[in-house]
Amino acid sequence: MTVFADDLLAGLSARPRSVPPKWFYDTRGSELFEQICALPEYYPTRTEISLLEQHAADIARRIGPRAEIVEFGAGAMRKVRIILKALNAPANYVPIDISGEHLLAATDSLRPDFPGMSVQAVVADFTQTVELPPRTGPGQRVGFYAGSSIGNFDPAQAAVLLKRFASWLGGGGLLVGVDLVKDPRILHAAYNDEAGVTAKFNFNLWARANREAGADFELSQWMHSAFYNAPRQRIEMHLVSRRPQRVGFAGQAFKFDEGDSVHTENSYKYTVDGFRRLARSAGWRPQAVWVDSRHYFSLHWLHCGDDRGETLE
Repeated sequence: MTVFADDLLAGLSARPRSVPPKWFYDTRGSELFEQICALPEYYPTRTEISLLEQHAADIARRIGPRAEIVEFGAGAMRKVRIILKALNAPANYVPIDISGEHLLAATDSLRPDFPGMSVQAVVADFTQTVELPPRTGPGQRVGFYAGSSIGNFDPAQAAVLLKRFASWLGGGGLLVGVDLVKDPRILHAAYNDEAGVTAKFNFNLWARANREAGADFELSQWMHSAFYNAPRQRIEMHLVSRRPQRVGFAGQAFKFDEGDSVHTENSYKYTVDGFRRLARSAGWRPQAVWVDSRHYFSLHWLHCGDDRGETLE
């Protein structure tokens, strides 16, 4: 079986049932996520882009000349373009993404806009061991992790991931987007859009299981559910069974009662100080923080090598 099928089997066999959210991102899932980012209810993308545009010069100064940018979960590369355009002669860009077809198409569209920069795409799951290309250029190696994807991991897992990034970046910096705690009504709307695109994104997990792993999920018999768990400061996304049913997969029959759910994603929200504490626990030195005027979203510049820029304590 594939790694996806293995994870699906393990998740459906566990209690409570869950599937890692990284499996949303096949080609269709990546397309749906790009549609989500353009929705009026979904504030994170446009807010993060605004912060990047507003502070690009400051970010570029901290990164320095001839740098190498490693983007974790590269997606459509819209945000990293803002950084690359602001940099002084970037030497190399290394986008990493689990969705290979989507990654390679985005890479092909980016290359002509930066003819003096090397681009080395890596199709991989960055939550596992990844072999990065050898470093190029005299500048520092800097990570970029956008979209508040760090929120898909519980805080303990996020700390492990941040430690892994530090080891890969070898004393460089990390620019990470972090969604902030806010009015639950705003969060609810962002994950329950009127057009139903987020629901399609959630359902695509079962469609992918049918396409790639031979499962027989009947999509019409499932509901999309997303809600804010205030005590845990996270959005939870689930697929909920509409009726008693059995799903066949990998030679097994999985029984679901009406109302049974499979947990498909978390999106943790942080305070600025809360994320800075998490970063410190993972060995990073928090430095600059940029926050929008509504206090919806934050960009954090972290460093694990020599001091660069003012440290905010």
